[in-house]
Amino acid sequence: MPIPEQPVVPFSTVLRTASSAEHEAAEQSSFMSRLLGGHLGVEAYADLTGQLWFVYRALEDRADELAEHPVAGPFIDAALLRTEAIERDLAHLRGPDWREGLTPLPATAAYVARLEELADQWPAGVIAHHYTRYLGDLSGGQIIRGIAEKTWGFERKGDGVRFYVFEQVDNPAAFKRDYRAKLDAAGLAMDEVERRRVVEECKRAFQLNGAVFRDLDTRYPLSA
Repeated sequence: MPIPEQPVVPFSTVLRTASSAEHEAAEQSSFMSRLLGGHLGVEAYADLTGQLWFVYRALEDRADELAEHPVAGPFIDAALLRTEAIERDLAHLRGPDWREGLTPLPATAAYVARLEELADQWPAGVIAHHYTRYLGDLSGGQIIRGIAEKTWGFERKGDGVRFYVFEQVDNPAAFKRDYRAKLDAAGLAMDEVERRRVVEECKRAFQLNGAVFRDLDTRYPLSA
């Protein structure tokens, strides 16, 4: 008897399951646990926002160029762009001169360098970072927004949490379904070697993010 074909696991599912350990480790970092638990002040939240500015600027500066790439192109969407929203938050959190004294932590600099390297040498790898960042912002990021509003008294969906407000995404659930469909289509267009490379890059994205949290953690040591 012929052996029945095994169902193809959607690439979005492969990415999610293969990187679950790295994802969980980043989410459960000491810095984020203490920040979201109300044990750190608004200055720590502002610090995190400042580091994210470097990351998203690197991720989005090449968006027009990446839009022409056959694999990365379908993921480039103006509705997702975060840099302007982060800058508005930073002006609220740090004042009009928010750029003064804002420097990337070593882990942030490494993160940015990796994003720039991928844009130059392997644009398909950018989708691993695109996925981990934007789908995270549309999912768990909304929990962070709610906690930030409650903890530090930001106006609901106002300045201070603009980063988490996707004004051009009318239906986040539908948007995320469409995004996963794009991931699945991208996976079908890749060979097995390329899919494995993207999976490993997805793990690396969470690891780089976790390293930023660890660097931030050193700025806010546990009280004696």
